[in-house]
Amino acid sequence: MADKRSVLAAVRPCDAVTAAEAARLLTAGELVAVPTETVYGLAARADSPAAVARIYAAKGRPDFNPLIVHVASLADAERLALFGTRARQLAARFWPGPLTLVLALRPDARVAPAVTAGLPTIALRCPAHPAMRAILDACALPLAAPSANRSGAISPTSARHVAEGLGDRVSLIVDGGACHAGLESTIVALRSDGSWQLLRPGPIARETLETQLGPASDVTAPGIEAPGQLAGHYSPGKPVRLDARSAAADEFLIGFGAVPGAISLSPRGDLEEAAARLYDALHAARLASQPRVAVAPIPDIGVGAAINDRLRRAAA
Repeated sequence: MADKRSVLAAVRPCDAVTAAEAARLLTAGELVAVPTETVYGLAARADSPAAVARIYAAKGRPDFNPLIVHVASLADAERLALFGTRARQLAARFWPGPLTLVLALRPDARVAPAVTAGLPTIALRCPAHPAMRAILDACALPLAAPSANRSGAISPTSARHVAEGLGDRVSLIVDGGACHAGLESTIVALRSDGSWQLLRPGPIARETLETQLGPASDVTAPGIEAPGQLAGHYSPGKPVRLDARSAAADEFLIGFGAVPGAISLSPRGDLEEAAARLYDALHAARLASQPRVAVAPIPDIGVGAAINDRLRRAAA
């Protein structure tokens, strides 16, 4: 188990000094919470078995659930995975950004075995957030960085969320404000037979990917191949009822569009705004006095499919 600190981690605003300190800590094998455009990540150097083990211990994460490795560039990614034409095309269009590629692991890749959970593939992303990019440049290391929360709990989209959940288990929290996208990255697996699969919906919609890759395969591989595939996840610790147009007396209602609620994901029915506010709303529901949570209907189109994916897992 990781050592449990008696005081909360320092929370520092994102600037050059903080990026340098974060890089120093990461190089030394410590854990640092870092903002990305999706959610805050719990970062550690991906080539260190001890540092990666600290991620699993801090989160209470099952060891069969692999981690996403964040890199500064396509060149860095190609040192870890085997890239074909399709992978390079996706990277050219969507990196830096909220797309994770699951590709065959290079035999000589310098990553700790626990990063891939024993799989022959690795999940890679080149993030766009300036804080994460500055830290990647400063430490010149690939960083494993799952969401900075306890396993199964609501993902963090602010430094405050991280401090409340993991503040005693990290060395530093880099405060970059609220995350822009608010949902974890879209994860795509590219298969050797030319097919592809959407392993986790996210800010880049399935429809957008299909314009680039053609129709996705519906064949599901056995077991867990990437983060976000567990049936139960993102839980506020209370029963969650979906597609609710009104609240019962004991429910905290998260509204959307014409359904107002105690809090609304987007009063104007904007799905991107709803995605950015989803986890903050679930954190508010977790802290509310009502013992149950209800959520208004969300259209299952575009990023709405990713929102509904998270809500179904929160309700599982």
